[in-house]
Amino acid sequence: MKRIQHEEITQANAAKLWKFYQDVSNWKRWDHEVEDSFLEGEFKTGSKGMLKPKGGPKTWFRLTEVREKEFFSDLTQLPLCKLEFKHELIPVPSGTKFVHTVTFTGPLSFLFSRVIGNRIREELPSAMKNLAQLAEAA
Repeated sequence: MKRIQHEEITQANAAKLWKFYQDVSNWKRWDHEVEDSFLEGEFKTGSKGMLKPKGGPKTWFRLTEVREKEFFSDLTQLPLCKLEFKHELIPVPSGTKFVHTVTFTGPLSFLFSRVIGNRIREELPSAMKNLAQLAEAA
């Protein structure tokens, strides 16, 4: 298993961050590595969506766990590898700490963690800073 994690603290409350998470079609507003994305149905456990990263193929994901204004995770099945994104919101006195964790598991996790993991590792901090700024301005 390979793991990438980053955390940020924002003055925005969890409800403001959550609105941006739920707006899957506009993930590209805060994550500039996303070219296109959408969700079929509601933002709830079991819903399926699509994400097209810049320079990459469309991938389908499923929301595997959703706890409103607290946590959500999504899972993408790659060839012989599972890619999971976890998003956690933790109230702190100054606002909200939010933690994004990306894990690669499976026989080809070593390959995918190099091929796309390095880019995720580089871009995750700026995407999260963008999200914090948008939520604070909302």
